[in-house]
Amino acid sequence: MTPPPHRMPAALFDAIATGTGGAQALRLLTRTEHSRRLACAYAVTVAARHTGGEIADAAEHAWTLFTDVTRTAPDAATAALTHPSAGPALFGLLAHLRHPDGQLPPPVHWFTALAVSAAARAGLPTRAELPLTGPWLALPSLGRAHFPDARPGDRAEVHIDGAGHCHIMVRDDSVTVPGLPYSKGPSHNSPSTTPRWHAPHLLTTLDGGAPLLLDTLDPPCFPHSAPHPEGLGATEARRWATHAQAACRLLRADHPEVYAELAAGPHLLVPLTRPGHGNRSGSSAETFGCMALSPPTSATGLAVTLTHELQHNKLAALLHLFDLFEPGGPERFYAPWRPDPRPLPGLFHGAYAHLGVALFWERRRETEPDPALRATAHAQFARWRLAAHEATTVTLSSGRLTPLGHHFAEHMLTTLDTLCALPVPAPALHHAESAAHAHRTAWRNRNGDAARRLSA
Repeated sequence: MTPPPHRMPAALFDAIATGTGGAQALRLLTRTEHSRRLACAYAVTVAARHTGGEIADAAEHAWTLFTDVTRTAPDAATAALTHPSAGPALFGLLAHLRHPDGQLPPPVHWFTALAVSAAARAGLPTRAELPLTGPWLALPSLGRAHFPDARPGDRAEVHIDGAGHCHIMVRDDSVTVPGLPYSKGPSHNSPSTTPRWHAPHLLTTLDGGAPLLLDTLDPPCFPHSAPHPEGLGATEARRWATHAQAACRLLRADHPEVYAELAAGPHLLVPLTRPGHGNRSGSSAETFGCMALSPPTSATGLAVTLTHELQHNKLAALLHLFDLFEPGGPERFYAPWRPDPRPLPGLFHGAYAHLGVALFWERRRETEPDPALRATAHAQFARWRLAAHEATTVTLSSGRLTPLGHHFAEHMLTTLDTLCALPVPAPALHHAESAAHAHRTAWRNRNGDAARRLSA
């Protein structure tokens, strides 16, 4: 298996830099992320050969199984490799193999689980053993089986029979994986979920058939994801689905390019813990297609969060292709949305995400029928266009951008200059400027010496 070469047209690169890109950008970036993970899977296999012994045998078996699935059902192999948890699993395993700590063996079972998941999706007969670290066994992109009587040291035997049915056995206990999750993708949770098998929850199906899913990530988990040892409850899933369906209707009607990006491929939402007040969200460079967020409270709030995290997803994948800034550097910068000083990559990411947020609110202030909510949209637009413009200007003056990164940031700034020239009602503008001033003052008070160094 050799990943194909990928080329990004200059016009598409520039479109992404302006804060958009559409479905074409997401499809290309998804293909490049798949190729990157495929290359990592092969690198894991090679590194395991140097380790030798059972580690090498297990990795070789997983690679052979991936190769067989790719030949017979390439979509099944792609679905397993592009699941968000595959990124941390593969790159984490590669790091373990290249830099062993001498205490714990490399978790090669992560690789085996990915290969078995691909085979289960394809209905390809195979057998494999996986160690249990608790009462749950995850098959990435499919779901997880529960073995309440499992003991430390137990091993699960996964058997895909000649009819394509997947069975998991731990001692004398057996769980059969329902056909629906892996015959049509991890998109259903009702008839296919049993008390012993937990599949992702389908929140809604987007144009073109792409599912928007809700789940806790398989180990290794997304940082700070909310613990759900028994899986997500039906009531909680329905609450997420209600907001997700309304948010997607809003995006489809009023923000068609954002909706097209969301619909360009499967996306997974992961619940975050939510201490105190306010909404939180996050993305990880190695979990492309995943957005972690607090439980939503409104359709508009969820829609703007999806917009924000899509920006992070795009830029993270783009940074796997292109060097936009020079590595290193101890500098820390003020970010108008964070309580802490940020390194240049964080400032760059945040500026790009808030460019998307500003574009969202610019459109929302035109389409929101409720006068009070429209006033909020005006204020949010003014606040985040100012913040993104300030951060982009600082990024451009950092001296750390590559020529291509400078080109990208210049396109960001051109878009933001246009947004900053648009009229905003005086009360909304005053509210935005007051919020920006209050944030900077609180930041300076919180960060003390660091704030004084940045002001020098």
